[in-house]
Amino acid sequence: MENSDTCTFHIQLLSNTVDMEQYPFIKLIIENDISKEEYKSLLNMLQYLNDKYDAQKEEGLIDFTSLLIHFAGMLNEKLDPNDTIQALKKEGYYPSLMNEFIDILYRYEARRRRR
Repeated sequence: MENSDTCTFHIQLLSNTVDMEQYPFIKLIIENDISKEEYKSLLNMLQYLNDKYDAQKEEGLIDFTSLLIHFAGMLNEKLDPNDTIQALKKEGYYPSLMNEFIDILYRYEARRRRR
């Protein structure tokens, strides 16, 4: 077996021993073949957006749609923004920011349905 085949096999074995539904973000990373560099880049972007969110909230801003647009625009093309936000929320990454993103998406969807 080739080294990468062995790694893939080992990951499959490990994923069968863990309830991956408890780790939806990690599951997305594995299923979408996100590299270590892509993963680090995503986490750096999330930290940046969370810092901006905290600063804007402190300044009294109440609309954070621009942060969601930044997130969706800069997110790796292998990942779906909605699925990624839900997975991050479920695993507890940046809870305030993810709740804000979910609220924005919910309001957008509600407005869209009323049309």
